[in-house]
Parts: sequence; structure tokens; C-alpha cells
Amino acid sequence: MPVPVLTDTSTSPYQPDQQHPVRLIARNLNQGEKLAPHSHPWAQLTYSPQGMLQVTAGGQVWFVPPQRAIWIPPGIPHEVTTLSTARLRVLHIDASHNPRPGTNCVVLEICPLIKELIARMEQLDPSATCERELRISAVLCDEIQAAPAIPVHLPMPSEKRLRAACDWLIAHPADADSLEVVARHAGASARTLNRLFEKELHMSFVQWRQQMRLSLAVPLVAQGLPLSRVAAELGYASQSAFSAMFRKALGVPPGVFFSGHQTSASDANGLQVQSASSSSS
Repeated sequence: MPVPVLTDTSTSPYQPDQQHPVRLIARNLNQGEKLAPHSHPWAQLTYSPQGMLQVTAGGQVWFVPPQRAIWIPPGIPHEVTTLSTARLRVLHIDASHNPRPGTNCVVLEICPLIKELIARMEQLDPSATCERELRISAVLCDEIQAAPAIPVHLPMPSEKRLRAACDWLIAHPADADSLEVVARHAGASARTLNRLFEKELHMSFVQWRQQMRLSLAVPLVAQGLPLSRVAAELGYASQSAFSAMFRKALGVPPGVFFSGHQTSASDANGLQVQSASSSSS
């Protein structure tokens, strides 16, 4: 009997252990459904072959496009929201077999082999133990360890003046205000704000604003907005200007990126934005 496909947010009865070091949970969910914040002692790979996800983990919000996955280490509180109708295929991996030690969540490029292994595991009876399952689990862990991390993310600060500036920019992504204008909203001088961007976020004001716009593009596209509307929402004069910026930053045009048909890590990226508060499968 293959793995049952859940169509709600109920807890799976199957948990990883020494006999079953990797467990697969399959869910098909509608847009706007949420798996409430929780944590567990095993690691997790949340992969969606179809649909856009928003994953809140470790106080950060990751927008995960189709055909990518987010790696969540053991013990990290997390929740998952579907931004479109989605098929979630989630691997729970026993801590003793954790292929990616550390405490950082990361978006991973998912190669064809991992996709096929997940499809094979979905056909196995979760109530039985077999050598085939153990062999598939071992290869999955090997491939997850080797999967390239996708480094595009939007860091958020803790310093209150810089945080106020970043929050204002996120709330007004289409505005083209100068650093001096944003500094006034944050109650700081432009010189101070510029220094704080470099010191705490390790990027300039202009670089951070571009990263912010890239991050916000993901849920806008997930809502089904045309690229021309997304470009306008984010302050670009035209769709072509937005596409040129997108391609320069991520290596591919938006249409290719959001189709989920990339063939290499350099052809795809996951985007992350940190939330103001910390927060599944």
C-alpha cells in the first residue's frame, strides 16, 4: 500500500526512527492552507513538485517556488503556508541520519534523482520495513547532502533604526526614495543609516532594496499577477526593466525561474525574507 496522500493539515502517524530513518509525508493542499507552527527532533526537507510555498522557520520567511525544497534542521520551529494549490512531499529524517548538520535553514536545488527517489518512496508501504526503503533512504540522504544551497536571501537587521528603515521599504516597495528620505522615516541620518546597512547587513542600501524587491516578487507571481503588474508593484518602469534586473540577479528571466524547469543550480533560486517574529509539515 503506497503512502497515503493527506488532504488536510492533520499530523502524520509515521515518524522516522532507526528502522525507518526517512519517512515521506504526502499532502495535497489548496491555496491558503497553513500547517501550524511546530518543531520536532528530526530534520525535514519540504519539497513541492507543484505550487508555491511560504515557509516560516527560525524567524525567517522563505518563499519556495515549485521544484525546489527547503531544508529545516531538527528542533527548528516552522510553519508552511500554501500560496497556491500545492502538492507537498515532505521527508522527515531521523537525527541520527541527518545529512546536513547545522542549525541553518536553506533552500536547495532538487535534482532529478532526488525527485525520482521521492516518487519511488511514495509507492512503498509505510507500515512495512524493507531493504528497498533503506537503500532509497541512504541514497536520498547522500543526494540531499550534495544538493547545492541557493544563497539568495534578504537579511533583516536587529538595530531598531535600521529595522525601521527596512520595514518602511518593505511596506513601500515601489517608492524610489533616496537614502536621505528613508533615513528621515527611520529617525536617523543618511550617514548613520548607510553605515548600519554596511555593518549589520553587509550590503549597501541600493543592494538591499533590490534584494527586497526580488523577495517580494515571489508571492506576487504566486498570486497569478502578470509580470507587468509585478514590475509596477515593485517600482520598475516596465516589465522589461524588471526582467532585466531579475535575470542579472538570478541568471534566468522570471518566466523560466517560475516555471520550475531549471536544469542546474545556476538556473534557479529560492528567496527568503526574515520576519519580525519567530515562528511545518
